[in-house]
Amino acid sequence: MKRKVLLIYTGGTIGMEKDYNTGSLVPFDFSTIFKRIPEMNLIECEVSVHPFENPVDSSDMGPREWRMIAEWIHKNYDAFDGFLILHGTDTMSYTASALSFMLKNLGKPVILTGSQLPIGDLRTDAKENLLTSLYYASLYENDDAVIKEVAVYFEYKLLRGNRSLKYSAEFFDAYQSPNYPILGQSGVHLNIEKDLLWKPEGEFELDTYLNENVLFYRIFPGMNFESLLELKTPEAIVLQVFGSGTIFNSDKTQNVLQELRNRGIEIVVISQCISGGISFGKYSNSNIFTKVGAISGKDMTAEAAITKVMHILKNPNYHKPFSETFTETICGEISEDFQ
Repeated sequence: MKRKVLLIYTGGTIGMEKDYNTGSLVPFDFSTIFKRIPEMNLIECEVSVHPFENPVDSSDMGPREWRMIAEWIHKNYDAFDGFLILHGTDTMSYTASALSFMLKNLGKPVILTGSQLPIGDLRTDAKENLLTSLYYASLYENDDAVIKEVAVYFEYKLLRGNRSLKYSAEFFDAYQSPNYPILGQSGVHLNIEKDLLWKPEGEFELDTYLNENVLFYRIFPGMNFESLLELKTPEAIVLQVFGSGTIFNSDKTQNVLQELRNRGIEIVVISQCISGGISFGKYSNSNIFTKVGAISGKDMTAEAAITKVMHILKNPNYHKPFSETFTETICGEISEDFQ
């Protein structure tokens, strides 16, 4: 029996071609994808294509588009065995993270991929990324999906979506998962590490709640830290700090953080380091966060931390305090060593 995969094209380089009159990249008619990549007809799965009516550059992707994708998957969940989302590379990890929280207890694969070069380019990476992603999106054993989570496939590697990040705008190998091993790798054989895959509990359900009143702030030496008090009051701030959780050790810093907390603003702390995570108390300059009631983002990526805050902040479907819910793993976004 051929598995059915729904391919959702949102936009991005993978669906572009060069306008030789202007030299710019423009979207092509994605309904012609089977002509452009005839190898798609050889894969042992049935592919249905659902393109966005107006393709969106990845820099324009946000909560509205995340909800659209999640709702479309929910609407077609019973009709398809897997889902493949073609997406621009710049914000693909944000979308993957947001979807991982909104699509709860997935029982089927949701794979995101894109490319660094457009399909029409002679050296494109689009073809391999697309074809192998289709294999992963249709991978079943004993009538059961092998992958039951949101994942990113790029340049021969399958990564957990909410552990992925883009680290290169230049190389084909553009994505990393620094705090979690890769889920699978494509070579002569299509390998997958089954022990590393997320194992959902419960029935699939959709929760598209997102609170957009969240700010992200990266600290730097010499900054005017009091400027945080001049911001239009958000409901939460994700604060990206040094190393394992250090910041300027001064009364001024503590006063600013305490004033933010007094305003009812949640403060989540994540690391500027790509690898590793937050460990309050490891250095004395991190104790300030414990004093003001800030929350450790542990070893989450910035993309996962931001979208998780957006998803659970005042979400009526979560009944525990924000701090307790945030520090618990929902779908594998936090390593066991940090729980």
